[in-house]
Amino acid sequence: MTGLRTMVLWCPDWPVVAAELVEGVPSTDPVAVLHANRVVVCSEPARAEGVRRGLRRREAQSRCPRLTVVAHDPARDARAFEPVVAAVEELVAGVAVVRPGMCAVPARGPARHLGGEEVAAERIIEHVAQACAVESQVGIADGEFAAGLAARGGRVVPPGGTPRFLADQPVEALGRPALADLLRRLGICALGDFAALPPGDVLARFGADGALAHRLAMGRDHRPLAVRQPPVDLTVTADQDEPLDRVDAAAFVARALAERLHDRLAAYGLACTRLGIEAVTAHGQELHRTWRHDGLLTAAAIADRTRWQLDGWLSGGRSGAEPVRPTAGIVRLRLVPDGVVALGALQPGLWGEAGEERDRAHRALSRIQGLLGPEAVVTAVLGGGRSPADQVRLVPWGDERRSARPGSPTSGWLPGRPGEPPWPGRLPPPAPAVVLPEPLAATVRDAVEEPVVISARLAVSAAPVWLTIGAGPPVAITGWAGPWPVDERWWEPAAARRRARFQVCLADGAALLLAVEGGRWLVEASYD
Repeated sequence: MTGLRTMVLWCPDWPVVAAELVEGVPSTDPVAVLHANRVVVCSEPARAEGVRRGLRRREAQSRCPRLTVVAHDPARDARAFEPVVAAVEELVAGVAVVRPGMCAVPARGPARHLGGEEVAAERIIEHVAQACAVESQVGIADGEFAAGLAARGGRVVPPGGTPRFLADQPVEALGRPALADLLRRLGICALGDFAALPPGDVLARFGADGALAHRLAMGRDHRPLAVRQPPVDLTVTADQDEPLDRVDAAAFVARALAERLHDRLAAYGLACTRLGIEAVTAHGQELHRTWRHDGLLTAAAIADRTRWQLDGWLSGGRSGAEPVRPTAGIVRLRLVPDGVVALGALQPGLWGEAGEERDRAHRALSRIQGLLGPEAVVTAVLGGGRSPADQVRLVPWGDERRSARPGSPTSGWLPGRPGEPPWPGRLPPPAPAVVLPEPLAATVRDAVEEPVVISARLAVSAAPVWLTIGAGPPVAITGWAGPWPVDERWWEPAAARRRARFQVCLADGAALLLAVEGGRWLVEASYD
């Protein structure tokens, strides 16, 4: 598909500019940003001294002895670029950050709103310079890739002229050094030569990444513009005409503010897990504290933590020898959701929220045990074993959760942790959904209504066709697998067990685990 008309803003040598903005390294001096001991970006004065991308640190410093070296820090570059993106968003909507130092926006909206593509480009460059004191260039073309190349020269490519503009660009413009080196060795030096190759041959020779690069060379973007959504301000603030110097008055304000914050988060489908509480006193003193929580903060939980913190500030507690009591009453209270998650992304505990609810459940279950005995409340613990019934042990609530047999529920058919014993002869996955407390007697017959028997050598007399459970009606068997034999504790006659297991599917949609032991068929479990 032909690329969407796109406008790209590019800030030259952005890592160098970001180092100046964040760390105060003057970009008017020779500066080089290094990654893995090689230059990735350098300033204009450094280029004038012969420094180039790809040079090793020692060679770059030999060419420019007064070179200032800065470590590559993508996080620093992204932080410094955020004000630039915000400035662009003040004029246009739908900004997409390509990388720190470059952002893109569909050109149609700004062109119609600001009076043309060239006028829009000039307005954006001027606004970024005034708001952020950052030099930038804008390019416009059909597609993000072509617009990015046009931005390096500050060009506006006419509609439909993108293939012709790209044809003269070197293959290094693709940003794939290995592919560019291979193309040059094959005699393909420009994007126009690369775009003229048949797409099928490019895919067969250069692979999927080469095919994507071929689409870019033809002026066709392989993905739509990823629009950046402006961040939502979730902070809530309450300004007070009269300073708050009493805990009860502050608690009243805190509860109303907590409900506002909770409602705002809920409107965006979010929940808070970390809460920042900020206060400003009448004397300009700023107080801040962060509260963390291992569950979702409800409106009541937010209000409680805010009240507790205000109580701590206003009651004049001490931390070592430094008083933390504010010098005046609080005139501004702000709640900042420092950590937010999607409302369904954090799984609550079995008893509701984690923390206090878990303790309440423990006290309630312990009281039931006190009235009815320890075995009245039990939890299941999974462990080792060959049959589903052997893998589960019911442990009284509050006792140590230790399995009856060592090993994990997967040992035997998956590699276990070091030190875990194997369980050969274990059933393959999936595990049954319901294990019967007592196996049910059953009868399995073949096509001529004869009982199916298993020999000592595990030979099946005939294919199972009918299953009868207890006194119920026979049900047709549509599929079966097995047998899986197990011969346990043969050295101890009193505890020895020898049986074979089958998995069967029935005509009514049920799936069962059957076992043959001592010539008797038993239903041990069922599958979902």
